[in-house]
Amino acid sequence: MITTIHHIALIVTSENSISFYEQLGFTETFRKNREYDTVVLMESFGIELEIFIDSRHPSHSEGIDEPIGLRHFALKVDNIERTLEELKLDEKDIGSIKTDWIGVRYCYIKDPDGLTVELHE
Repeated sequence: MITTIHHIALIVTSENSISFYEQLGFTETFRKNREYDTVVLMESFGIELEIFIDSRHPSHSEGIDEPIGLRHFALKVDNIERTLEELKLDEKDIGSIKTDWIGVRYCYIKDPDGLTVELHE
């Protein structure tokens, strides 16, 4: 029986993404340098991220045949505007604040590799 999400796995291209997720409140709990990448585990809010840092990983725009992957993941926040102010993101990496199917506010932001992260009140 499934009880909860165990972790979310992400492929990123640099340490900039580790800093980004630290700003979101995640703390590094494990790191393993391998010959071809670095694996970093981060945890917060009962959520574990398994991040693979690989500067040579081909981007989606390079026409590489990759499997369908993560669309986005959502993080619950108490106040979107305050969270965006604390993150100090470039305006191009912040979407507009919208209302979901049941009237709750949300917006999308981009991490350093362009992965979509939803902030949801």
